[in-house]
Amino acid sequence: MAGKNSEKSKKKRRLPAAEAARIEAIFARFEAANPEPRGELSYTNPFTLLVAVVLSAQATDAGVNKATPALFALAETPEKMVALGEERVRDLIKTIGLFRTKAKNVVALSQLLIERHGGDVPQDRDTLTALPGVGRKTANVVLNIAFHQPTIAVDTHLFRISNRLPLAKGATPEAVEAGLEAVVPEKYLLHAHHWLILHGRYVCKARKPECARCILFDLCRFKQKTAEEGP
Repeated sequence: MAGKNSEKSKKKRRLPAAEAARIEAIFARFEAANPEPRGELSYTNPFTLLVAVVLSAQATDAGVNKATPALFALAETPEKMVALGEERVRDLIKTIGLFRTKAKNVVALSQLLIERHGGDVPQDRDTLTALPGVGRKTANVVLNIAFHQPTIAVDTHLFRISNRLPLAKGATPEAVEAGLEAVVPEKYLLHAHHWLILHGRYVCKARKPECARCILFDLCRFKQKTAEEGP
């Protein structure tokens, strides 16, 4: 079943030909370098993905991945998560930041999934964000990865990259999300946020961007580049 988000046609912004060609080239290079990008959180089904993304707020994917195997071995469904209980969940995720609040949210959202959605993870953003601990970014990640909807989840890396290249400038994650949806060619939207997040995480870093090995060097307009030429 397609979610509500995928049914809405995204309004594209008319760009000057040169800028449209630059953006097309950026995503063509991402695709050539990594045709099938993947998120780095470990999960086994839409429910465990939802839980993993909730746990990843203000935490690293690597840190979450160290804690969730034991959790998901015991509770890979909402029913089992509720049965496990908040105290046990808390013990299993205590290495993750804000673990007390996150344990409470994970059990509460599991209960609501059972009561309101028959134990299934909803496939539209508004319903997802009504769940405890689920914000817009979390919902977009779940919709994109679990249900293959062309959403853009704006984290700190993507926010930085979009403003730095630039692709779509904005003062808020929501503004950047809307801006990217308006300029990223349709054929690249499904994977766009993965490419940008991974690029920001491993190449275009916040303090010391590794411009010398950046595949977008000649397409980037960032004034503080750390090299005079790219690869």
